[in-house]
Amino acid sequence: MSFMDEYNALRKKRKNMTIKDLAAKTGYAVGTVSRALNNHPNVSEKARAKILKAAGECGFQLNVNAKQLKQQHSTTILVVVKGIGNELFGELVETIQNLIAPTRYQLVVDYMDEDNNEVSRAISLIREKKPLGILFLGGNTLHFLRDFDKIEVPCVLVTNDAAGLPFSNLSSVTTDDRQAGYAAMERLISQGHRHIAIIGGVKDSDISCLRFEGCLQAMKRQGLDFDPELDYEAVRFSYRDGYDATLRLLSRNRGYTAIFALADVMAIGSVRALWEQGKRVPQDVSVIGVDGLNLGSYLTPRLSTVRQDAPEIARRSVEILLSALETGASPVHEQISFELLPGESVRKV
Repeated sequence: MSFMDEYNALRKKRKNMTIKDLAAKTGYAVGTVSRALNNHPNVSEKARAKILKAAGECGFQLNVNAKQLKQQHSTTILVVVKGIGNELFGELVETIQNLIAPTRYQLVVDYMDEDNNEVSRAISLIREKKPLGILFLGGNTLHFLRDFDKIEVPCVLVTNDAAGLPFSNLSSVTTDDRQAGYAAMERLISQGHRHIAIIGGVKDSDISCLRFEGCLQAMKRQGLDFDPELDYEAVRFSYRDGYDATLRLLSRNRGYTAIFALADVMAIGSVRALWEQGKRVPQDVSVIGVDGLNLGSYLTPRLSTVRQDAPEIARRSVEILLSALETGASPVHEQISFELLPGESVRKV
């Protein structure tokens, strides 16, 4: 069953119509529907009339308990961070905090393991924190398809693309991860590398899967052989896991001249493992990553990477969420450009 088939099946099981259903039916944003139902003034008479008419036709009843909960809302914006060891998210959180500080909103940041369900966690935190909106740093598409229809506040999925998800209160800001993976692999190939290992995320990581697809496209275009059973290590996004994965790859004696880690944290761990095994970077083995962490530019050698524009991703994510909160703006899905940084950890062979 595809993601969309599963989503549609789950939707059929629902018995009660929500504000999001009414938004989908009328074509208005969730915020606009909510204001119309609650008799707020910042709604055009045309929109109010259409929404109230649709609500009457569908037998929609506003949940008074839910309304009371919303009236108790503080000025909280929730940030759900999926992945304790992902340094990119740390940089994003720092920027988000700086952007929110001058506003009237208060930020609550919740870190969770990358194997857990970020949407279920958010649903639990909504009961406790009663946020006005949520920023998800990282996510799994299937988790959103299964559970996100239980969340009614405006949300932004950061670093993952939500454009294909059918939710009227979910925006996204991301990088083209497939092209980022392609660019990194193309860099290795252009430098003469043909025996390349890949360290990537677990199979249900949306970002890792897209970057891996980009890698395979670049390799296929050049007619390179790749054995996923021997040349790929699926691990978590952390220094330690990149380190351990590299040791396993080296133990197979496959004669790799380069390693592509699908995130800088794994690439940095890989460089350390290579050094401990007597392998020089890049003289013996080249290493390239993705993300553009600040730490990578202070390594010796300076890490080659594909840099995401983390400050811009954070800035647009905050702007989009605040716009949804304050004006009821419709969902926005944006891709922020990336940049290849040659660094010093890749050499020509």
